[in-house]
Amino acid sequence: MGQHAARLAAQTLRTALADRGSARIIVATGSSQFEVLDALVQEPDIAWDRIDGFHLDEYVGLAPTHPASFCGYLKERFVDRVPLRSFHYLDGLADPSIVCRSAEQAIRTRPVDLAMIGIGENGHLAFNDPPADFETDAAYHVVPLDEACRKQQVGEGWFASLDDVPKLAISMTIREILRAQRIVCSVPDARKAEAVRAAIEGPLTNQLPASILRQHPSATILLDAASAQLLSRSSS
Repeated sequence: MGQHAARLAAQTLRTALADRGSARIIVATGSSQFEVLDALVQEPDIAWDRIDGFHLDEYVGLAPTHPASFCGYLKERFVDRVPLRSFHYLDGLADPSIVCRSAEQAIRTRPVDLAMIGIGENGHLAFNDPPADFETDAAYHVVPLDEACRKQQVGEGWFASLDDVPKLAISMTIREILRAQRIVCSVPDARKAEAVRAAIEGPLTNQLPASILRQHPSATILLDAASAQLLSRSSS
């Protein structure tokens, strides 16, 4: 799954580079992206020095040196492994309102070619937990993290206990994610199966934020057998 996601992403980036001379990519984190990013940085014939990267979300109050920091995750697994022209981090220790404004100014200068994302156990996109804001036109905002989301972070081993997980995060908004011209959404693991079923077969609702992906004209959701196990035969 990770290799297939990387191939789709690489194809999108090569097309953008050939058509416009540069490209822009949004990069997600979490356990769903381990294999994706590892495969992507090994894809051949990508002019990374003409590509700008953007950070999807980050915990408020977490230093880049913390083991759960997404800044640290992206630096180790992506930014340090390819010669990007630029990468726009979200600083979890800075004033969140200033971080949001700066990130919006950077991402809005030109369209984004590709968003690499996942779906949370509660159906979130980025850190837009239910009920997600489908209406705001901001590019980034500060959001509260619900208990299901925070428990997922503990379950994946990023934090020792629920009390250690921050309660606020800076997140790219739903509308900004949907502005990407191409979305590749990778969702492995049985613990995501109910969120996948609801996103694909349930109602389109901000109570299941990932359901909004059905409105995007060029979004691909990649599943493994475990995450797809609850889908009806017609969907799978």
